[in-house]
Amino acid sequence: MANGKLYLIPSTLGENDPQEVLPAPVFDAIRQIKTYVVENTRSARRFLSAAGLKGHIEELNFFELNEHTHPQEVEKMDEFFKNGNNVGLISEAGLPAVADPGALLVALCHRKNIEVVPFVGPSSLMLALMSSGLNGQSFAFNGYLPAKVEERKNALKTIEKRSSSLKQTQLFIETPYRNDAMLADILSVCNGHTRLCVAVNITMPDAMIRTKTIAEWKQNPPIIGKRPCVFLILG
Repeated sequence: MANGKLYLIPSTLGENDPQEVLPAPVFDAIRQIKTYVVENTRSARRFLSAAGLKGHIEELNFFELNEHTHPQEVEKMDEFFKNGNNVGLISEAGLPAVADPGALLVALCHRKNIEVVPFVGPSSLMLALMSSGLNGQSFAFNGYLPAKVEERKNALKTIEKRSSSLKQTQLFIETPYRNDAMLADILSVCNGHTRLCVAVNITMPDAMIRTKTIAEWKQNPPIIGKRPCVFLILG
């Protein structure tokens, strides 16, 4: 029998109702899939329960793929697709395989000629970009910047210089508990005319998406706290 398919299942960006942000085909798919590769089993179970599988979670098989997963473990995951078994890939939040270890499974499927089927869903990066008013024609995602203060400041200077030179929007994220430290560093090293978008808790009731110059932000910097945030700059 032919291999099953890998379905890329988007999840919510917060604790909101999946019905608010996901299209109907996603719910149709999860009602059929019994095997899931997930970044975090607990959050995946919670998401699937909220998405309509409450009472049926124990019927499912979960396998974790995260920063602790050894590459050899990923290579063995092609076994999940045998005998036509379809597999769902779920990230901790948003789109799987985007800023997410799940990309390793997608790459494996391409090598093994296993069909990959993406579904539409929320991406904090794209939602932040489209609502920032910054350059959406040319942009780059830089992932996480260094944790050490001086290295982080140097990285910010490099990113700002690149943004100014290429007229390219630069996106990056931070571990939530360092959000406010990141903002403070941005305000301390970037030029006053550089535009900064702070996109917090996107799709949630308390979402905040604001774009101002560095000089304007300095007059009244926000407190982000531990809420998920995307930073975007354009020099």
